[in-house]
Amino acid sequence: MSREEIFDKVRDVLVEVLAVDEDEVTEQATLTSQLGAESIDFLDIVFRLEQAFEFKIGQGELFPDNVAQDPEYVQDGMVTDKGLATLRERLPHADFATLEADRKIANVGEIFTVDAVVNFVERKLAV
Repeated sequence: MSREEIFDKVRDVLVEVLAVDEDEVTEQATLTSQLGAESIDFLDIVFRLEQAFEFKIGQGELFPDNVAQDPEYVQDGMVTDKGLATLRERLPHADFATLEADRKIANVGEIFTVDAVVNFVERKLAV
């Protein structure tokens, strides 16, 4: 499956789950701030990606879980060095540019771009 075909399927999932227009779903668009995804939407996105691509996504594999609550990873509202390293290790498909520039916990959502989801699917299909 080509990257373009993967993008098309990912876009279809995001349009359906987030009720956005197709033209809003660009590779650079962030799921949270630009496409309006909320925490409950991430569960639906995972479910629909599993259906669309016929593979299983483990808990925390696409989107992190319990990072914000761990004091080793977040202190005073900022992602620690260990937290950033852990996120990078767990989420090699994500874009960390915004979080590296400003480590506020609120910016963790910015690492999830459409491109990151496409990268994730590409990796899963290659296994």
